[in-house]
Amino acid sequence: MPTTPISPSAQPSSAVLTAALYLFVDLPDYAALREPLQALCEAHGVRGMLLLAPEGINGTIAGSPEGVQAVLAWLRSDARLAPLRHKEALGDRQPFYRMRVRLKREIVTLGVPGLQPELHAGTYVKPEDWNALIDDPEVVVIDVRNDYEIGIGSFERAVNPGTRTFTEFPAWVEAERQPGGLLAGQPRVAMFCTGGIRCEKSTALLRSQGFGEVYHLEGGILKYLETVPPTESRWHGDCFVFDERVSVGHGLAPGHHQLCRSCRMPLGAEELASPLYETGVSCPHCHGSRTPEQLQALRERERQMRLAAERGQEHIGARLPSAQPSQPSQPSQSAREAAPAPALPAHLPVLYSFRRCPYAMRARLALAASGQACELREIVLRDKPAALLAASPKGTVPVLVLPEEGGAKVIDQSLDIMRWALQRSDPGGWLQPSTGEDLQAMLALIAECDGSFKQALDRCKYPSRYPGEEAGTPGHAAAWATADGWVMQALEARLGTQAWLFGSHATLADMAVAPFVRQFAGIDAARWEAGAWPRTRQWLAGWQALPLFDAVMGKYPAWREGDAPVVFAPR
Repeated sequence: MPTTPISPSAQPSSAVLTAALYLFVDLPDYAALREPLQALCEAHGVRGMLLLAPEGINGTIAGSPEGVQAVLAWLRSDARLAPLRHKEALGDRQPFYRMRVRLKREIVTLGVPGLQPELHAGTYVKPEDWNALIDDPEVVVIDVRNDYEIGIGSFERAVNPGTRTFTEFPAWVEAERQPGGLLAGQPRVAMFCTGGIRCEKSTALLRSQGFGEVYHLEGGILKYLETVPPTESRWHGDCFVFDERVSVGHGLAPGHHQLCRSCRMPLGAEELASPLYETGVSCPHCHGSRTPEQLQALRERERQMRLAAERGQEHIGARLPSAQPSQPSQPSQSAREAAPAPALPAHLPVLYSFRRCPYAMRARLALAASGQACELREIVLRDKPAALLAASPKGTVPVLVLPEEGGAKVIDQSLDIMRWALQRSDPGGWLQPSTGEDLQAMLALIAECDGSFKQALDRCKYPSRYPGEEAGTPGHAAAWATADGWVMQALEARLGTQAWLFGSHATLADMAVAPFVRQFAGIDAARWEAGAWPRTRQWLAGWQALPLFDAVMGKYPAWREGDAPVVFAPR
């Protein structure tokens, strides 16, 4: 239910109101809402993230109470969004760096098509009735959040599915439905999550599989902590939140955790006191996973942040790992020449990239996963800068220029950039398949993707470029058949018994192939959704739901000679 707004007149002028909101509703025109919503938020000084999809809206925004309420009122003026739920928390600092309204396929990615949470979600249980339900030993209580969130707090008796992303949850349910599993025999189930949105989908998933009694906590953990007195609470620890507060406790008071700016893990008092913790650089979770060069880049970023804080400025030059770069307005040439470039570590590699290019995308993924910071130069392919052509005369992205003694070294093949980065640091084990296969097996699959599949993909997407293979011709149909066949044989078959292409965790192969499958899926969305490759659809949705994917897909203005450098160091 919508929260009663906090009266602005009762708050100091510096108060910052944070509102978390979501609503599952049919929004076929969701894309048309993006620009006016972005403009409205910016006009009222509101920041945060809002996701729009055909299934509804989801996100968190923060700003002055007047500004946030203006945005909420605008949304609810649309009759479809009138039932919009939101939760409020008042603070004294802005938890976000910028405002982004993004278009997505799902407002919370589960990767199971056909679910309609607005019609088939489980039974709501109010916070004041929750204790009685989860105290019943016959009820299976499931925390549907990700493993790192559960690590800092959860309810008594709650089961931790051990998922790293929400897209892994359907596979966990399927495994636990088997004889001897927690869900065998379809017991009564109670689910909970941070604000309630994931439970709407997870309960709809169970109901679609025949579960009769499925319940979820209305308003999620946040509403429970706001409503239930600590003396009556079954909650232990803090609740992780996806903003600069990091965690909250009862009454939504600030929690006891900080965020590691290197690996994004929440840190408690014990971890903050560890000799392995260095502010902005490392913590017990990621200590030892960075090269000396990466550590130097992280320390430089932390130094720049301290300097900005001392000047009373926001640090937006060397981006925070969690922040997604927005599309800033292009400064005038005189402004470019007058603005001094910020100090940048001299050793940083330079990456020439193009946001939507799948080759550049996979190179950015590997660089980000390895923790390798670099100077990012976004390229417009129709107007290639002289510096790019001087580094690599072929003029295609990605190109990585490495400063070395005796002259720069240039790597201008995306797969070589990936392997270079991961050989320096591979904290996610991308070069180590859990299936027991070796690197050569992954490279063979990638070669198929880059060869026959990519050729067919180009013919499917750009038929007019290939004489005799225009749309509707036998040649064009043959291209589709080739692409379809490769997806079925190389991907769908391999994903039959595992979540990722080479086992239980993502590897080099997943990250190198997925950008091209994403491009293939985007040619004809209806055709992709109707294709006989459900496992591949779920795999692609899981890949796109990774925080790392969001981190490398930020928008930057085209680079021009003399521009202030931008550090690319997402994590």
